[in-house]
Amino acid sequence: MTKQIKAIVSGCAGRMGIELVRAISGSKDFILSAGIEKKDHPLLGKDAGMVAGIGELEVKISEERILENCSADLLIEFTQPEPTLAHLKIAQKRKLPAVVGTTGFSEAQKQELKQIAKVIPLLVSPNLSTGVNVLFFLVKQAVRLLGPSYDLEVIEAHHQLKKDAPSGTAIRLAEILAEARGWKLEQVACYHRQGMTGARPEAQIGIQTIRAGDIVGEHTVLLAGIGERIELTHRAGSRQSFAQGALRASLWLINQPPGLYSMQDCLGIK
Repeated sequence: MTKQIKAIVSGCAGRMGIELVRAISGSKDFILSAGIEKKDHPLLGKDAGMVAGIGELEVKISEERILENCSADLLIEFTQPEPTLAHLKIAQKRKLPAVVGTTGFSEAQKQELKQIAKVIPLLVSPNLSTGVNVLFFLVKQAVRLLGPSYDLEVIEAHHQLKKDAPSGTAIRLAEILAEARGWKLEQVACYHRQGMTGARPEAQIGIQTIRAGDIVGEHTVLLAGIGERIELTHRAGSRQSFAQGALRASLWLINQPPGLYSMQDCLGIK
C-alpha cells in the first residue's frame, strides 16, 4: 500500500477547511495529521471530523503553534494573508511543501512568497478548482484568437460573508486579459461605473462584483464585439471542487523541487 500523505489543514474550521477535512477523510492518498485555527477560535479542542460533520477522526483542532512540531508531509493553507505568511515561514524551516488557497496578498507579500519558494515547493493559486483553471486557459486563448476589437469584462458573484472584493479569481482573470493585450492591469482596470461616464475607453477591463446570499462562486468573462459576444462562465455548485483541486495539487506538489508554482503548472496547461 502506498504511504498516505500526512496533511495539516490550516483554517480547518472555515468553509474551505471543513471541505478539505471531508475530502481528506474520503481519500486513500491522504490522512489528516492536524487541523489548526487561531488561538482564540471557539472550536479549539473539538474533533475536526465532528466539526466537519463526518464523525470523529481523533484529530483535535489545535492552536497554530502545533505546526512547529506535529508529524506532517504537507501544509494546506486557507486563511488570511498575514497568518498564511507566518505559517509558511514555519513550513520553510521544516522543509514542508505547501499548497495555498489564501487570496488578497499585497505586492510586498507576494515577494515574500517568492523568497519562501526558494526553500520549499510552494503552490499558490487564487482558485484551486480544476474547472476554474481550465477557464483561465480558455480565456487566454479566446483573447488571442478574437483580436483587439473585443471589449473585455469580468463579473463575479459570491456569498454575503466573503471578505475580499473583487475575488482573487476575478483579479486573476483580469490579469490574464491584461497580459493577453499587453496591458498593465492597474492602468486599465475599472471597478466602478456611475453617472455620465462617457464612451467606454478602448483600453479598459471592467471588473464587477456581486455579494449576495449563499452563492458559492460564479465567474464570467465577457468578450463583446460588434454584433456578437462570447461569455465564458464557471459556476461552483459547492466547495467540493476546490477541495478536490487542492488535493490534486498536493499530490503533484509533493514530488516537486523548491519553487513557486500555480495550479496551471499542476495541470500542465501553463
